[in-house]
Amino acid sequence: MRIDTPTTSIISNPAAQKTVLLNHLKKEAIVLPTPPSSTAASPSGVPSAAGAPPSAPPLQVQELGKSTIDGHEVEGKRYTFSPPQAPAPPQAPATPQKSQIPKMPGLPSLAAPPKPPQLPKPPQPTITEVWTSVKLKTPVLTKVSSPAGEQTTYCKPTSVAEPHPSVFEIPPGYKLKTP
Repeated sequence: MRIDTPTTSIISNPAAQKTVLLNHLKKEAIVLPTPPSSTAASPSGVPSAAGAPPSAPPLQVQELGKSTIDGHEVEGKRYTFSPPQAPAPPQAPATPQKSQIPKMPGLPSLAAPPKPPQLPKPPQPTITEVWTSVKLKTPVLTKVSSPAGEQTTYCKPTSVAEPHPSVFEIPPGYKLKTP
């Protein structure tokens, strides 16, 4: 797979277990070893309790139907991830009435008990919309909206023909740098 930006490219080759980072401004290439994929670890990296099913966060999937992007037929899906609700705050101890508080000589009287801290706003959902090419079976347009902001990724559809092998090689004139 190859991913290009205006100043860099990333070429990953799982079969050769290597990833090449190209810096087009400096005309440099860095080759990194890629470890083989492992399916033994749990996806979250956190072991689950024995006998207890892992609790999945609430995820809703909505089919958006078919559309066309740059002449390519695409199918859309919207994924809404709602983070778990915050636990309920602990109950504040009962506050005695002012008439029930004994007066202590030499101590100032309390006008009112301190107010409890305000609770944070409930977490907002993350919504991801993915439009996938029917023919190429790859995402063409991805939109992610989360509390951190919005990100849109557009992958220009290409032909289904096999790309030239030179697309996945370090271009001539690039210096090989060590990681």
